[in-house]
Amino acid sequence: MPIETPAYLNPSLSVEERVTDLLGRMTLEEKVGQLIMWDARSEDLSFINTRYPGSILHIWGEKLNRAMDMAAKNRLGIPLLVGEDAIHGHSFWKGANIFPTQLAMASSWNPDLLEQVGRVTAREAAPTGVHWTFSPVLCLTRDLRWGRTDETFGEDPFLIGELGAAMIRGYQGKGLDDPAGILATAKHYAGYSETQGGRDASEADISPRKLRSYFLPPFERAARAGVMTFMTGYQSMEGVPSTANHWLLTEVLKDEWGFKGVVVTDWDNVGRLVYEQKVCATYVEAAIVAVRAGNDIMMTTPGFFEGAIEAVRSGQLAESEIDAPCARFLALKFRMGLFENPRRPDLHQAAVEISRPEHRAVNLEAARQSLVLLQNNGLLPLDTRSLTSIAVIGPNADDDLQQLGDWSLGACQHPPEAGKQPREKTTTMLDGIRALAPQGVTVRYERGCSITNDDLSGIPAAVEAARAVDVVVAVVGDHLNFVGEALSTATLELQGGQIALLDALAQTGKPMILVLVNSKPLVLPASAKRAAAILEAFNPGMEGGRAAAEAIFGLLNPSGKLAVSIPVHVGQQPVFYSQVRGQHGHRYADLTQEPLFSFGQGLSYTRYVYSNLRLASPTLARGETARVFVDVENVGQREGVEIVQAYVSDLVTSATWVNKALKGFARVALAAGEKKTVQIELPWEAFQIVNAQAVPVVEPGDFEVLVGPSSRDQDLLKVKMTVA
Repeated sequence: MPIETPAYLNPSLSVEERVTDLLGRMTLEEKVGQLIMWDARSEDLSFINTRYPGSILHIWGEKLNRAMDMAAKNRLGIPLLVGEDAIHGHSFWKGANIFPTQLAMASSWNPDLLEQVGRVTAREAAPTGVHWTFSPVLCLTRDLRWGRTDETFGEDPFLIGELGAAMIRGYQGKGLDDPAGILATAKHYAGYSETQGGRDASEADISPRKLRSYFLPPFERAARAGVMTFMTGYQSMEGVPSTANHWLLTEVLKDEWGFKGVVVTDWDNVGRLVYEQKVCATYVEAAIVAVRAGNDIMMTTPGFFEGAIEAVRSGQLAESEIDAPCARFLALKFRMGLFENPRRPDLHQAAVEISRPEHRAVNLEAARQSLVLLQNNGLLPLDTRSLTSIAVIGPNADDDLQQLGDWSLGACQHPPEAGKQPREKTTTMLDGIRALAPQGVTVRYERGCSITNDDLSGIPAAVEAARAVDVVVAVVGDHLNFVGEALSTATLELQGGQIALLDALAQTGKPMILVLVNSKPLVLPASAKRAAAILEAFNPGMEGGRAAAEAIFGLLNPSGKLAVSIPVHVGQQPVFYSQVRGQHGHRYADLTQEPLFSFGQGLSYTRYVYSNLRLASPTLARGETARVFVDVENVGQREGVEIVQAYVSDLVTSATWVNKALKGFARVALAAGEKKTVQIELPWEAFQIVNAQAVPVVEPGDFEVLVGPSSRDQDLLKVKMTVA
């Protein structure tokens, strides 16, 4: 008699029917195996046939084909789900497009651009066999010393939510069954960035009210946008590690928000319950805690396998408690169509995708829109009619590794023998200036100093070069030694010999353009603040040098606005704009509390004038949307793009609340002399606070709507309205 095809392999059946059938056929070992994500960097893949993993990471190409073959030969042939850190591009695939970091791209304030970046990343990652990226990061920037500041979208919950949702749409494409899409991950859920002293993964003192006020809104936005996976943070809050937090993972995420995807721990978080945070004595206990908290996939904790099995067999954990997360994960695989098409690597297609000119074009546009002009005394754009020579000086002027930043080959996530992205794929600042300098303009280069040591021997040659030219472009910033997980810094000062270099260059009296290639805001010395122009690039990706050169020579009018405040001094931490009202005084006894550059700031080569701020109605009834109008005029000599920002201030609240909060924005293109009326809609939820009972509410009373080019009070027009 013919062998009957198991129901779970019948694609005409519902997902629920297929999951039920498959789960009924699985042994306890096979179920537990599905809940573990294994690190597949070793050449020994025997764990696939002995531990039955549901997912693996850090594996591509022919090696992945071998792993998929092994999984297919397991008793039930359950396909693998393959994850990878495609963070700002397909990070560790040689030759893939590495985009600006999240912090850089946040300066674009352009959700459409972020969606394109996500789409390109997915198209380049999918044919390498990757199904799942651990991105985007939805943490709020708080203490800038934190080594992962570059991975965030900045300091504002609303902006983070809008950009994160856009990137998720880009990654996930047309839906779960889109073979050119990859699963997105909302991480790190939640509160991971609220560190002590900027130290990575330290205890975060966050109450449920504070979580709901600032840290959870971007994640709720991601859940509503259809993200299919959440990742827990490393830290603990009020004594409870994120991975053990039932309230966070189950009550809020799954029950309250209705999240139907899966929750994955960060790297060995279940193991950390035992050996790092020490809230569990054994892996048996850790397995019980992790499952009952609401985790579905345990990343790289091999000890979970024996621990969970022992927990069930000893009666401490019911097998049905293993069935629930296993069923959720299997349902995801069925919805993705992996049982019919495991989405094997296609290296020919991968080569086609990473070489597409249109992908490179998106990378360049991301770099262009990420640039923020912070200061300009009129030197920029350079008048090339009288220009004869430029000196490009600084340790980050021609360093492709520092320009790409963290989460790229050469960063701390892979050993040095893994290599780095091909040098020819990256246009450094020096490359860009040399390529775009007008004919007849001489470009000299000196590195000047190091960031990683105090060697000043290169400064005399740098000074000599500066004295011999018309203009100096000084490119400084930070280094991968001071960026990333467990690589927080105690200071925000420019490291190595950079301050001495800038001081020496300033003393030459030559006009200086300062270009910052840095993972996070840094404190600038007096010599840097006196520069004729300051261009903030953060880590601008492979096309950063081209974009910066376009701005310097006037081929590009910068439009970026800061998504994070830049402090005067490290002692101002935290310096984000949306401070809670109520402190005594407005400054330190020895220093201003104002940042050097505020959230939302960014200059242009033209000038915009705001006027006639008005509301469609001065009152707002329950559930309504407020419509805000403002006239914006380009009174300069060239076209540009202005980012119009709308903030809300609840004037009297039942619980302390922020002075103002971003609730809307619009990118507006204006020709020279053109005036447009800009409309921004503020939904009912834009007027919410979180009350003392940790409940989001809109309270009746008087509000101000503030609109302008930055978060600074002096830049904002104000209009009052009443919520009835």
